[in-house]
Amino acid sequence: MAERKVRVRFAPSPTGALHIGGVRTALYNYLFAKAHGGDLILRIEDTDSARFVPGAEEYIIEALEWLGIKFDEGVSYGGQYGPYRQSERRDIYREYVKQLLEAGRAYIAFDTPEELEDKRKSVSNFQYDATTRLEMRNSLTISKDEVEALIASGHQYVVRFKVEPNEEVLVHDLIRGTVSFNSSILDDKVLYKSADDLPTYHLANIVDDHLMEVTHVIRGEEWLPSAPLHVLLYRAFGWEDTMPQFSHLPLLLKPDGNGKLSKRDGDRLGFPVFPLRFVDPKTGDVSSGYRESGYLPEAVVNFVALLGWNPGGDESEVMSMEQLIQHFKLERCSKAGAKFDYNKGLWFNHYYIQQAGNDELALLLAPTLKEHGVELDEANKDYVAKVIGLVKERCQRIPELWTQSSFFFIAPESYDEKTVSKRWKADTAKQLTELISVLEGLDETLPIESTEEKVKAWIESQSYGLGAVMNAFRLSIVGESKGPHMFDIINLLGKSETIARLKRAISVLG
Repeated sequence: MAERKVRVRFAPSPTGALHIGGVRTALYNYLFAKAHGGDLILRIEDTDSARFVPGAEEYIIEALEWLGIKFDEGVSYGGQYGPYRQSERRDIYREYVKQLLEAGRAYIAFDTPEELEDKRKSVSNFQYDATTRLEMRNSLTISKDEVEALIASGHQYVVRFKVEPNEEVLVHDLIRGTVSFNSSILDDKVLYKSADDLPTYHLANIVDDHLMEVTHVIRGEEWLPSAPLHVLLYRAFGWEDTMPQFSHLPLLLKPDGNGKLSKRDGDRLGFPVFPLRFVDPKTGDVSSGYRESGYLPEAVVNFVALLGWNPGGDESEVMSMEQLIQHFKLERCSKAGAKFDYNKGLWFNHYYIQQAGNDELALLLAPTLKEHGVELDEANKDYVAKVIGLVKERCQRIPELWTQSSFFFIAPESYDEKTVSKRWKADTAKQLTELISVLEGLDETLPIESTEEKVKAWIESQSYGLGAVMNAFRLSIVGESKGPHMFDIINLLGKSETIARLKRAISVLG
């Protein structure tokens, strides 16, 4: 058989915000596709109509585009294998349900939820399978005429896959090797529900992967127990020769390693578990996002890529998308769960902020500036960029650019009490008044090196003590004891603004 072009898919369900674990799955699919010159498909698996959340699909697409994960075809991208939204493929699924029924590989079951619940109560560890299905109300136990009559009268039903017991089912996994299952552990899974005329995930993903010529299925570890059922379905359809290769990714674990990462962990420890902010239209619950929390997409991608995968060799942890593509191999994925070290995410973001251009960061900061009455425009864009250049070394997230630089835009109206009590002495006002006289004799731009030289020479000549004057100077200009080099600050502010702030501090603090 000729070698097939690599085709992979990311197939989320629109049931809410995209979890960071889903982001990793999408990213690994993207990296694998690009590493092999293949295609990445976006398919929306919206067969669970009861859990559908309006806006979730749009959210997923926006989140992945923000991260730079680009699809070759699928929902909103088009392609020759569509439709790519499962709710639009009902006619296709019906044909394959019919095929399984006619081949005797599936059957129709009329058991009500109440009947099933009663069975579970009366039979310990009840499972709908070869040992129990002949005790239930289905097309294996009632006549064809009765089946047809029940359907005609509007009785709801499901179609179950008929699993034969005691078969060895081998799942060949590119990460875990060959995993063996005995079919007796499997129940007769529901493949189709008449209530909404939709298949379940188990049938839909098999049919779609086959028809869309998917060669590799890369998904989370939670789907490994379902893999033998999927193998059996490929066999039942006669598609075993073109069955995709499977890879089941390790779980993302809580930061302490105990259990699966959840939104509650993020809420408790103060980090997002979703790429973008999401407001659930049903509940009103607000989930924070990496974008709105001030992370750069490159940082999130780099961080997430290394959760359960490593490039091997002597490669740096810092890797661009192009480098990730170059080095990505599924065989380098871990079998064990990966701890979600959110502090490492902050480290990556700090790194990428340092590498980002100041003009780029200025644009990202613009909404925050606007919130504080500062418009980013042609007149001040260079100033804002210079400010960012001075403070970004201290910042792990974009909003911190404002907290570290606000005094460049708004003169302090009050002064940190602890700093005042420590740094403002009886003779401070006299010293700063003299400093004003020194500054008045300098160039309006207050050149950094010459200004520093002259101010320090004056301090030494008066025997005032460098720390005493400079700490009070900083308090007057900034409002507290933070910020970059003082002479960098006043160079940007200019002489007039610097002197005005000194005079105000003297007036207020005395």
